[in-house]
Amino acid sequence: MVIRRVLAPRINFGALRRELGLPEGFPDAAQREADEAAAAPPATGVDRTDVPFVTIDPAASRDLDQAMHLARRPGGGYRVRYAIADVAAHVRPGGALEEETWRRGQTVYLPDGNVPLHPHTLSEGAASLLPDVDRAAVVWTIDLDADGATTGVALERARVRSRAKLDYEGVQAAADAERLPEPVALLPEIGALLTARGLRRGAVNLPLPEQDVEPDGDGWRLVLRGPVPMEDHNAQISLLTGMAAADIMLAGRIGLLRTMPPPKPEAVARLRAAAAPLGVPWPDGVGVGEVLAGLDASQPRAAAFVDQAAELMRGAAYTAFDGELPEQPEHGGVAAAYAHVTAPLRRLADRYATEVCLALHEERPVPDWARAALPKLPEVMAVTDRTAGAATRGAIELAEAVLLEHRVGEVFEAAVLDVDAPPNGQSKPGRPPGGTVALDAPPVRARCTGELPLGERIQVRLVTADPTQRKVVFERA
Repeated sequence: MVIRRVLAPRINFGALRRELGLPEGFPDAAQREADEAAAAPPATGVDRTDVPFVTIDPAASRDLDQAMHLARRPGGGYRVRYAIADVAAHVRPGGALEEETWRRGQTVYLPDGNVPLHPHTLSEGAASLLPDVDRAAVVWTIDLDADGATTGVALERARVRSRAKLDYEGVQAAADAERLPEPVALLPEIGALLTARGLRRGAVNLPLPEQDVEPDGDGWRLVLRGPVPMEDHNAQISLLTGMAAADIMLAGRIGLLRTMPPPKPEAVARLRAAAAPLGVPWPDGVGVGEVLAGLDASQPRAAAFVDQAAELMRGAAYTAFDGELPEQPEHGGVAAAYAHVTAPLRRLADRYATEVCLALHEERPVPDWARAALPKLPEVMAVTDRTAGAATRGAIELAEAVLLEHRVGEVFEAAVLDVDAPPNGQSKPGRPPGGTVALDAPPVRARCTGELPLGERIQVRLVTADPTQRKVVFERA
């Protein structure tokens, strides 16, 4: 659901692209390999074109990694089929295209166009699970019991054909009207079961609104959206698959996990201490994830609590292993071992982790090209994660500064999300007290100086809006 949408004038994101060193195109040899792969017939595999898969993505997306089909099993429980684009079927090991994907690491999204991991002939063409065309895929079949517990996992290379390209808002509207199409009619039911299981495990999900910059005619709009339930249910299928992949790799003693330390007890204690002043109920015996799941993050005090909870989610990394198991294999946010395997069009690591899973499931040796890649992937992904994060933040900061540059001196209403809290209780020399505020309109989040009451609404005055530095600063009015 769109919470707030404000029009911004024309913005040139070119300086941000240059600052981050983002490539403008693919080398000729890499592009040629992609075009040749796109022109080739779909890779052979088990014929699963009879399964009526559908995709669920943002409406404008064309790089479609996943398609699903959900069904009840005779005798009870569920069968989840999840088709993932088989990128390895299109990228030759040791070729120019593979080399270029290692330089990029992942797709970087900017408002004026993405910087793709693979050329568009593949990422938005022959490898994408677009509707009504045969595509190469790796199909995960995961059986669940009536409570959502996994009872069986299989995967295979297959040829699939998606029946429809669905989007989140349309699927949510269909769910609200109880008219979901058959392939995903069970998604609310299965998603709710998986969410409940995750909360019982100790999983933590931050219900943060998503801030984005979108084109709007000759200008742009700054948008703040809250997650819709169907988006969360859809994410549960990806998490389910990632946990199944992690289990396969841990059992085979080789693979690549997405890891994060569990929240430190002292951090949880600090968060619990912040709950009461913010009016957030936290009964004894209730986990962090359950507390967060019950909050309405559109309310300022709840939003401030969620912002504080983000401090628990630190240290995410990729962990490769071959022989000796990782000392800490779990992802603290998932509260289980977890791997990235569901977005190979957009993330380099997924292609190799998927190949490891296929080999282990089929009880054959892991291909040398995949095994050799594992120890090098964590550093590549860490670097490109930082680049992608900087691009997202930079685009939003630029849009905010452009939107506000002619409104310096105006007063706005804002919610205080965070306040400076140095470990020794004293601010840095020369740095005035302050924190982070979120404006109601336009949907801007920025630094504010002054003594700020956490979780309260206050009046703030805009003192800086500099598009060149991508900097916005307020002061308490």
